[in-house]
Amino acid sequence: MIDPGLFVGFAFAALLIELTPGPNMAWLVMLSLAEGRKSGLAATAGIATGLAFIAGLSAIGLAAMIARSDLAYEILRWAGALFMLYLAWEGWREAGETSAAVRSAGNSAHAIRGFVINALNPKAAIFYITVLPQFISPQLPVRPQALLLALLSVAIATLIHTLLVLLASSLRGYIENERQNRRIRRLLSLALVGVAVWLFVAAAH
Repeated sequence: MIDPGLFVGFAFAALLIELTPGPNMAWLVMLSLAEGRKSGLAATAGIATGLAFIAGLSAIGLAAMIARSDLAYEILRWAGALFMLYLAWEGWREAGETSAAVRSAGNSAHAIRGFVINALNPKAAIFYITVLPQFISPQLPVRPQALLLALLSVAIATLIHTLLVLLASSLRGYIENERQNRRIRRLLSLALVGVAVWLFVAAAH
């Protein structure tokens, strides 16, 4: 159903992106500290649902696009490598970024907010449409591969977000400390550059 090597490669790329400090991560930590674990987990559920929604739609559209055109497949492979470079540059440039202030609300409101923000996130859609083709084998059915990889990325994101909520108190210093945030973000950005170079080499062959 899917090449094991491509599966592991995509898992690594998705993990690097999810580990880079950003709005979701900082929001979940601050929310958990301010309102408790239940609020953090409710927000995590909303984020996961939003990501699953955009990932599913993107994967289905991607499969249809690749099935219609070999040229589209090749263009998306190169676009994916460029997008990884963009994420690396953004991570380096925005080191030290924090989320918006936490607002007091019910758990259902946090879940809805998490869903809406991520379901309407164009960057997430671009990631699924441009990066997934790098890890899809044309010799195997495309749609099952695309959906499985999309599900894998959502699972990785949800696992990390859940751990952040559960470990919020101990990780607060890493999120709030600007110097530490910048160091982590830039190290991960350099790792993303390495992934982008690997994708360029793969696309050229």
